[in-house]
Amino acid sequence: MSQHMYGNGTVPRRRAAMKLAVLGSLVLTVGVTGTVNAAPAKHEAQRHSSYVALGDSYTSGPLIPRQVDANCARSDHNYPSITASERHVDSFTDVSCGGATTAEMWQAQGTNGPQLDAVQRDTGLVTVQIGGNDIGFGSIISTCAGLSSTDPAGNPCEQHYRTTGYDQLSLKILQTAPKVARVLRAVHAKAPHARVVVVGYPDLLPDDGTGCYPTVPFAAKDFPYLRDTGKRLNLMLRTVALVNRAEYVDTYRPTVGHDMCKAPADRWIEPLAPTSPAAPAHPNAKGMQAMAQALVNTLKRGTWHH
Repeated sequence: MSQHMYGNGTVPRRRAAMKLAVLGSLVLTVGVTGTVNAAPAKHEAQRHSSYVALGDSYTSGPLIPRQVDANCARSDHNYPSITASERHVDSFTDVSCGGATTAEMWQAQGTNGPQLDAVQRDTGLVTVQIGGNDIGFGSIISTCAGLSSTDPAGNPCEQHYRTTGYDQLSLKILQTAPKVARVLRAVHAKAPHARVVVVGYPDLLPDDGTGCYPTVPFAAKDFPYLRDTGKRLNLMLRTVALVNRAEYVDTYRPTVGHDMCKAPADRWIEPLAPTSPAAPAHPNAKGMQAMAQALVNTLKRGTWHH
């Protein structure tokens, strides 16, 4: 590392990093909404079987048969579709779209209109899975894969994201928290009686931190770093859901042991060179089924009415 990193510039950078961490924590836990003490929405008021799914490619299911929307790479066998079928809903609208960020909740994405437009006053259930593209899932994967050859046994990706003196990905996650909170507030405003459920992201890499180069071309010590980044993203989503009167579905734990490092027959997340119909680093059909089951289990614990 340079003298600038460890010389006289160290203390100011550390102080800046600490300030960012403190500010981010405050934003994440209380500042994003001001609704920490708000009572959860009463499920008893939900007398409608109208379900709207919002989200990005982890919701839409790119390349999973059968693709029903080329613009958004949306499958009719993604977890919202499976859930809608199992719950026998009368009305189901899936506007999830590959590449979506929180911004696409309010703005069109190709032929897909603003996703929030699908939420109506009488909507009974809304699921939201968003935030991965806000922190830059795609660029993170390509960056880390590209750096792996520079130090295959080390952690070049982690070092890259810490060159400023703090973890840039942790900061991006914290910066995404108020964006997700704004989405949830908008959902509640448009559908005041809806049951709102935030869906977390599945386990992409081995939970024990082991690597599987070259199946997944990351340096050995970057595997635990990226695993922890995914966990921090899910923790943020869980926390934002809690303070915004929404439920949270954990899809990480149900998919542990089925990450993209596993053999083709056992994995539910495809590696960067998929062997089953799915986008790289995304759930395949089995992964979507597992995520749907986690969502259905959560819905069964509540009192959402058909």
